[in-house]
Amino acid sequence: MDARELIGWNLRKLRVERGLSQERLALEAAIDRSYVGRIERGEENVTISVLEALSRALNVKVGAFFQETEPDEPRPAPMRAGRKHGKA
Repeated sequence: MDARELIGWNLRKLRVERGLSQERLALEAAIDRSYVGRIERGEENVTISVLEALSRALNVKVGAFFQETEPDEPRPAPMRAGRKHGKA
């Protein structure tokens, strides 16, 4: 797994664990929702500034995005479609 894939994997895992939609995370991090999706798919070469914004929104250290995964660890499950109830 390359660095972009690892960051995307961990971002999705952290976001889903917190019950946040891509839209809610993007709003809290002040970035575009579609950009969050591209990061999660490993399609973006994300900057440190964006990682810092995401880490603040998720309340984790930037290093959390670089945690190695177990070889047999399943991909984080997607959240159900539709609006998520949470912070407004």
